[in-house]
Amino acid sequence: MTAVAIHVVPLSGGKDSTAVALWLNENEPREYTYVTTPTGNELPDWFEHMRSLSAALGASILPVMGGTLRGIITQEQMIPNWRARFCTRMLKLDPFAAWLMTRTPATLYIGLRADEEEREGGDYHRVPDVTTRFPLRELGWGEDDVMAFLDQRHVRIPERTDCAWCFFQTLGEWWTLWREHHDLYLEAEGIEAERGHTFRSPQRDSWPAALKDMRVKFERGVVPPRTNRQHDLFRGMQCRVCRQ
Repeated sequence: MTAVAIHVVPLSGGKDSTAVALWLNENEPREYTYVTTPTGNELPDWFEHMRSLSAALGASILPVMGGTLRGIITQEQMIPNWRARFCTRMLKLDPFAAWLMTRTPATLYIGLRADEEEREGGDYHRVPDVTTRFPLRELGWGEDDVMAFLDQRHVRIPERTDCAWCFFQTLGEWWTLWREHHDLYLEAEGIEAERGHTFRSPQRDSWPAALKDMRVKFERGVVPPRTNRQHDLFRGMQCRVCRQ
């Protein structure tokens, strides 16, 4: 007897995966399994968005966890950085692949747009009996199309869908974390003290790398720019598994 394929929609909470889930729900109605891979370091806006999205889809969103960001920092005895991005592999890619391995055959619906041809959509080639579809590419949608689709449905995407301590984030995002989620900022400071290293690279900009030293500037009323060219260059390298 041939096994019936399940239909899996991975959700980061970002605009593209959100748009895919809503479009499929409206245009290709079937029983979908919605899956997300939280790291235990998301901001409150992310949880609120996922609750709203679950209600709009009329279905639960299954969390698949491979640990927490704090836990793997302790396990690896280091803070992840752009050269050692073990956080994405350990907390997102590997746990999802392991979950998927026991649920084949399956069809995956990945939120990659037509205007980002260089992206491949996750390394799940080692998982047998998996078919991958890219609905946004099938539609020929770019970023403007995705945003228009979400705007028509009054869907608000959180400004941050990645980790609160993501090393790719900008100075402005660290300042916002310090101002709006002070406890998380101080916890990250404590991790830097434990590990003897920083979440930020000293070569990245002229600001102090250590969060403790940045906090001193913040407390003096110094507000960093929201972005600059160097941040934009770094942003192009960032983890799109988390942000899309």
